[in-house]
Amino acid sequence: MTRTTKLSCACGQVRLEVDEAPIVSSECHCTSCRAAAARLQALPGAPPFVEANGGIRFVLYRKDRVRFPSGSERLRELRLAPDAKTRRVVASCCHTPVFLEFQGGHWLSVYGCMWPAGTLPPLELRTMTSDLPDASALDDDVPNAKRQSLSFFAKLLGAWIAMGFKTPKITVVNGDIHA
Repeated sequence: MTRTTKLSCACGQVRLEVDEAPIVSSECHCTSCRAAAARLQALPGAPPFVEANGGIRFVLYRKDRVRFPSGSERLRELRLAPDAKTRRVVASCCHTPVFLEFQGGHWLSVYGCMWPAGTLPPLELRTMTSDLPDASALDDDVPNAKRQSLSFFAKLLGAWIAMGFKTPKITVVNGDIHA
C-alpha cells in the first residue's frame, strides 16, 4: 500500500502530494539557500520558514513521487541569478516556499514549512555548515556536514538508481516571482 502525504501552502490553494518515504530530511546552511530565504521571507504574508539557527529545512523526494492535485497555476520561480542552476518555487497566493529544484536533478527538495505543525519528518542531517560564520553554534543532535556528505550523496544515488536513472521534468511552474 502506498503511503501518501498531503501538503499545502499556508492558505491551502496550492496542494502537493508525496508518496512513500522521503529520500532524506535535511537542513541546509549554504549561502544561496540563506540568501534566497531572506528574499522570500520578505515577501508580504510569507510564512516563517527559516530555522532559529538560520538553516532551511527540506525534505527530499523523488520527482516521480510528487504530484500537484490543485493550485499549480499559482507556482512561480525565483532564481538568484538568471543563469542559476537552482530554482526555488513559491506559491504566489501566500508566498509559501514550496520546493527547490536543481537543474537536471531527479529529486525535489520540499520546504519544511509545507508540513502542518508537528508532522515534519525528523531531521537527519545538516549540510553546508562550512558556509556559516560560526558552525560551532549548531546543535550536535544530527551530523553537521561541512558540505554534502557521502551518506547524503549515497541516498540521492540510491533513489536515482531506483528510478531507473530518469530525471522527470517539473513543468507546473508558471513564471517568476520577484523577491
